[in-house]
Amino acid sequence: MSLTVSIDPLTKAHNRAEFDCGNPALNHFLQKIARQHMDKGLSKTFVLLDTEQPTEIIAYMSLVVCEVLTEDIPHQWKKKDPSRIPTAKLAKLAVSIDQQRKGYGETLLIDALQKTLNVSKTMGLAGLFVDAKHKQAKTYYQQFGFLSLPEQLDNLFMPLSTINKSFSSKNISEEQQI
Repeated sequence: MSLTVSIDPLTKAHNRAEFDCGNPALNHFLQKIARQHMDKGLSKTFVLLDTEQPTEIIAYMSLVVCEVLTEDIPHQWKKKDPSRIPTAKLAKLAVSIDQQRKGYGETLLIDALQKTLNVSKTMGLAGLFVDAKHKQAKTYYQQFGFLSLPEQLDNLFMPLSTINKSFSSKNISEEQQI
């Protein structure tokens, strides 16, 4: 049975205590830190919910704005940009154990790309960074077009131009956009 899902900002009404993605650090962040960071304006956490059970969290992501050194991005952008560039960062992405491998991570990733594109229309951003916590995560993000960064095993980058092309050429279908 297919769920009807929505992506909403994390609120006190969401059941954070029961969320388990299998990674204690990601669980702890959602359960104890995410709301505090949102209240302080340090990050924004969004939850993927079944519209029939709007307090139960299927998955979540946290987005932040960061600044990176140009020397840390792939070669083709080094000469075009100043020494530091502003970017969005997908700081956290986790899916509940019982909902993994159903495409919910991809749904949140597409939403993160769309949010990055939307923000870039009102403030400067060079793209979206993500920290791949392990080799499997790195492979996962690379399948969507994220580029490995030189000298950094866990950081990946998708330039804004690539994000824009993905949406404008309809590589990301309308039903995947939320």
